[in-house]
Amino acid sequence: MEYSKVTIVTGHYGSGKTNISVNMALELAKRGEKVTVVDLDIVNPYFRTADFEELFKSHDVTLTVPMYANSNLDIPALNFDIRSIADKEGYIIIDVGGDDEGAKALGRYLPVFKNHDTTMLYVINCYRYLTKEPHEALQLMKDIEFASGLKCGGIINNSNLGNETDEDTMKNSLAYAKAVSEAAGLPLVANCCKAEYCEGIEKAYPVEVYVKKLWEEFEN
Repeated sequence: MEYSKVTIVTGHYGSGKTNISVNMALELAKRGEKVTVVDLDIVNPYFRTADFEELFKSHDVTLTVPMYANSNLDIPALNFDIRSIADKEGYIIIDVGGDDEGAKALGRYLPVFKNHDTTMLYVINCYRYLTKEPHEALQLMKDIEFASGLKCGGIINNSNLGNETDEDTMKNSLAYAKAVSEAAGLPLVANCCKAEYCEGIEKAYPVEVYVKKLWEEFEN
């Protein structure tokens, strides 16, 4: 996948934004690039990039999180300056809260995004409530754009059914992803799937499911 200086990952609640953000950061790190992940999810305290601090450390990925992240005071409190982060060498992956409510946090940083090569990517999952139909996914994208003041630059298809995902699950989502892409007038930049299902998939992006592993650790 090609990356802008700043890549913003947004989409519906439960679409898999955080897992994709983690995969992106690790991919860049494996290329030898400097990368910073910014956890801008001030809506959902569960399954956020702040949960992967040790994983990022082991790959020399810098993590910036809101004040009180992963504490019993998990409230919206942004105590960092994206401008200074963006001015540094390397790439930035921003994991945004779900839907238009989470996208509102981007508004305060519009001047920064306009001064740097920035792309906002919209993650879709046809198996999630409220985005099962292309027109539903398109409307949510427009809501996110309005709330953030930014325009999306590409679509990421991350259609899955969690533990029940198989090869057919992925392949059955391809027509949906194409329909959303065409309706939005935006390129489909990736079809996310497990490595064993990538063969024959156009723009396949192999992903490791880190969120699942985190949940298993939590249960144990």
